[in-house]
Amino acid sequence: MSELFGTLPDGTPVHRWTLKRAGVRVRVLTYGGIVQSVEVPDRDGRAANIVLRFAGLDGYLAHPEPFLGALIGRYANRIGGARFPLDGLIYALEPNDGPNNLHGGPRGFDKRVWDAEPVEHGVRLTRVSPHGEEGFPGRLEVTATYTLDESGALRIAYEAVTDEPTVVNLTNHSYFNLAGAGNAGGHELRLYASRFTPVDAHQIPVGEPEDVTGTRFDFRKAHKVGSGFDHNYVLDKGVTDTPVEVAELHDPATGRVLTVATTEPGIQLYTADHLGEPFAPGDAVALETQHFPDSPNRPDFPSTRLRPGEVYRSETVYGFGVRS
Repeated sequence: MSELFGTLPDGTPVHRWTLKRAGVRVRVLTYGGIVQSVEVPDRDGRAANIVLRFAGLDGYLAHPEPFLGALIGRYANRIGGARFPLDGLIYALEPNDGPNNLHGGPRGFDKRVWDAEPVEHGVRLTRVSPHGEEGFPGRLEVTATYTLDESGALRIAYEAVTDEPTVVNLTNHSYFNLAGAGNAGGHELRLYASRFTPVDAHQIPVGEPEDVTGTRFDFRKAHKVGSGFDHNYVLDKGVTDTPVEVAELHDPATGRVLTVATTEPGIQLYTADHLGEPFAPGDAVALETQHFPDSPNRPDFPSTRLRPGEVYRSETVYGFGVRS
């Protein structure tokens, strides 16, 4: 089911799609592929929205930087120096995070209106990113399909094809607060990751991935997430053909549990320490499934290259449950 959500200043309409199944209700916008709300019950059966959101389109237009719930591309996370080599050429991108390119640039996928069509238990968004958009090479045809499965889990499946060699790294940037309000630092987090990528002052990976043992980065046993994290974790499972569970977030107060399964090799843990009005630092936890930051400049990282004739595929599943 879709409805008009608002209109951009140039007159382009933005629609909101509502998905309902197994006691879960999810709303998705055609603007930015944004997951605007996720309503799930607590241990007492009381439903609440568990992702940060704006009530209207004006909020998303006025506050683009948090990337609330957005579909991120062409390249999620950072590309150092806003440039990368590919097949002997250097591609220059628009810097929008100090010297770096962040989340695809100033007008990444999160700021585009997508075409939408219904599918069983969901909606499929599509758009064509033309050659040279934000500096990236190749005409990229992208599909993102949002569905609810029989358990009420939200499944986001991405596909893309190109007519020239390029790089692709897509994710969803939802901020989760399983209590529905307040600070999320008391949520308990478990990550199936034995290593993380240390970063420099500009959040670009430096050196080799490091062992989490004996450090504050160790979430292999669940504990309070706290604050001070904006780091990529190297998932123990690596790249997989089908989604494998890699994270669990639990709110003891409501009993709500979020599980994350993905085909991706990494996950960015961000404790939202830089959120501004109308939100506050620490209001949520973002768990962004991804390939690693700056991979186009790091041949030792899993590759994000996509060539003509190949199909980019990525899938992440957000499961919802309760614990007594």
